[in-house]
Amino acid sequence: MSGAGIAGIGHNNGPSMEAGRVWRIHAWKKAQKKLMPNTIPKLVLQMRIRRAAELGMDYKTYARVRQTSGQDITGLLFSSNALRIISYGAHMPEAERRALEMVRNSSKLALVHRPNSPEAVLAAHPVLDAAGPAPRFNESWSEMRARVQDLIKSQGLPGSSVVVIGDAPLESEWSTAARAAAYLSAAEYFRHPAI
Repeated sequence: MSGAGIAGIGHNNGPSMEAGRVWRIHAWKKAQKKLMPNTIPKLVLQMRIRRAAELGMDYKTYARVRQTSGQDITGLLFSSNALRIISYGAHMPEAERRALEMVRNSSKLALVHRPNSPEAVLAAHPVLDAAGPAPRFNESWSEMRARVQDLIKSQGLPGSSVVVIGDAPLESEWSTAARAAAYLSAAEYFRHPAI
């Protein structure tokens, strides 16, 4: 069969190996580069920088999450540990409260560990949009998944557009259970060292 035939299965439609190969490789790479620019248009970049600020994230973190999930973030799901609401009746520290007040165009959710209750945390922290009971360490995977997904679904959000923010080893699993866009540690999101 001559080199002018149709490319077979598994062929990436790159340059052939026949005479003139160097020129064809050059032309092929140039055409690919023209179709896939290395830079984001300035207007899109500015919009994404603004969106990162609305979510309380630095641009690099937002861009990484967006690239991984393929969509915008519409919800932030915090653990009560990440919000430093740990002992019974505890209040969120001022720095965390101010950070959440700055969030725009995104639901702010919390999964609350005992001894606190979701109702008490919501009443004490109106900056949050919704709260639910956090999964317990001794629950099965399906029970954990149900707790996490129930809170997200109650707000009409797809899990894939929610970022989970936690501060304990098992909380990182909530991201997988929710099929979330990403998991961030509290220190990464709030940009201060863990206590």
